[in-house]
Amino acid sequence: MLGIMPTGAGKSVCFQVPALMAEGITLVISPLISLMKDQVSALNQAGIHAAYLNSSLSMGQYVKALQLAKAGRYKIIYVAPERLVTDGFLDFALNSGIKISMVAVDEAHCVSQWGQDFRPGYLKIAEFIRKLTHRPVVSAYTATATEDVRGDIIELLELREPAVTVTGFDRDNLYFAVKKPVDKYKELVTYLRKKEQELSGCSGIVYCLTRKSVEDISYRLRRDGFSVTRYHAGLSDEERRENQDDFIYDRRHVMVATNAFGMGIDKSDVRFVVHYNMPKNMESYYQEAGRAGRDGAPAECILYYEPSDVRMNQMFIGKNENNEMLDAAAKALIEERDRWRLKQMTFYCFTSECLRHYILKYFGEETSGYCGNCLNCLTQFEEVDITREVSAILKCIRENWTAYGITTIIDILRGAKSQRILSKNLDRNSQYGLLSGQSVTRLRQIIQEMMYRGYLELSGEAYPVLRLAEGAEGMRRLPAEGERQTSPGAGEETAPIVLKLPKEQERKTGGSGGEAGSAGGRKRKKAGAAAALREKDIELFEELRALRREIAAEEKVPPYIIFSDKTLVLMCLTRPEDSAALLGISGIGEYKVKKYGERFLEVLGVSKDSFQ
Repeated sequence: MLGIMPTGAGKSVCFQVPALMAEGITLVISPLISLMKDQVSALNQAGIHAAYLNSSLSMGQYVKALQLAKAGRYKIIYVAPERLVTDGFLDFALNSGIKISMVAVDEAHCVSQWGQDFRPGYLKIAEFIRKLTHRPVVSAYTATATEDVRGDIIELLELREPAVTVTGFDRDNLYFAVKKPVDKYKELVTYLRKKEQELSGCSGIVYCLTRKSVEDISYRLRRDGFSVTRYHAGLSDEERRENQDDFIYDRRHVMVATNAFGMGIDKSDVRFVVHYNMPKNMESYYQEAGRAGRDGAPAECILYYEPSDVRMNQMFIGKNENNEMLDAAAKALIEERDRWRLKQMTFYCFTSECLRHYILKYFGEETSGYCGNCLNCLTQFEEVDITREVSAILKCIRENWTAYGITTIIDILRGAKSQRILSKNLDRNSQYGLLSGQSVTRLRQIIQEMMYRGYLELSGEAYPVLRLAEGAEGMRRLPAEGERQTSPGAGEETAPIVLKLPKEQERKTGGSGGEAGSAGGRKRKKAGAAAALREKDIELFEELRALRREIAAEEKVPPYIIFSDKTLVLMCLTRPEDSAALLGISGIGEYKVKKYGERFLEVLGVSKDSFQ
């Protein structure tokens, strides 16, 4: 089977439960060391024997784990794809006493060269399955896969007439916002202080494009008093492991990281994900943003955009080392696809439509076009006639003897007197200074809208330039200011070109750190499960969190493995008085009642005599 499910929707349950019911062993193939460790820890906590086999184990540990596996100790074994065809693992898998009943492929999009995270090791999976004496049930799971990628998964993993289940990509507990702050760091600090006031000690991730940005932002946040740690590929294995554990075990509340962090991290209580820079595609963005709110409680996904993000991502695409093994034709095709994805990501940052609708539409899912839980839906827009501006931009580009970037085109239209403009005689363009009354920000918005509508396109790699696209052909005769808009030869008035923009009053009065939560009188949910608590319950909630931290430290597991914030909130709201009442709370089973019930009931004020 092939399962397409959003991050946090419970993909692991789809193979863990069948694994417990099956007679033999289930192999879970994953590229993510952190996911393996996290899920094995959770399974062991639930009383289920599981193990992982990857490069984090010493040779002695690896051999010992295989010996225990041969002895039938484990129902579920997590393994990296590169390990499948090694002699040691094949000796185990092909042993006559071993029955592999199911192979579950997690992060299955990694098998596709058209996917955003192609990993050559995944191409060995089908070969491994063919070597087995008996073909097991084969299932594949991913959170983000377009139609093309789904087809590749089925073909390259050699799935046989699979049942394909697409549960939908929507995560309605996530709030989405795109902001374009003048000072991103100041905006971030304001936002983090607001989060601290709402729920002290809440966890969040700040994603940056480069290691240098991670170092800079983490240093400045630490200097400004925040509980922060960092993660990127340039750190030693030991420091990455320590920093990741500090975040997972709640010893540090904010993780500043590149996209090297987070895949497979099952920390359920992340209350916000801030993208300090725009990612290179929607797949990466939605996967990273989806690390917020995995417990189902409200969480926030904020993206800070600036034009340099586009240039940086274009550079990364041009230098993609993962494509070095491909032939020239395949490499060129993948690079073209990556640039198209970047364009769609950029459009997301400028759209005035519902942000959730834009995301879901990208993945082929239709919506009503209004979610009520994104910045755009909570902002009042007005329609602005931009026909004159569009006409001036098109004429300006047509008259230039060579192509220029967006900044130069805007400088011409605003009548800049810089040495660059004057030395190239760009002040002789008939549109020079025609839009001097428009701000740079407004003109960038209009140009982005023109690219979205197919009138303009950016071409070039290191220095992208603005060119007319096919859609501009029908725009040759646009009216000048004061003219009636008529269609050629028909004498009929045509509709003006309209752009939706936030109302001017909102732009002037909106605070730098607010999330437009009350724009136009409309409100949205506060982030975090604890937002549902009354003031008098907050103290009890903190006491339960303290007990959870204490138990987690004793057992050397992340606090959310004990109970999620959502479960603690339900304890506060329902005030269970015995073990039977605890069993009625989501996230608590018999195993955990026996193991932790008495200690939590004691904090809830239940005497030991009444514990059953």
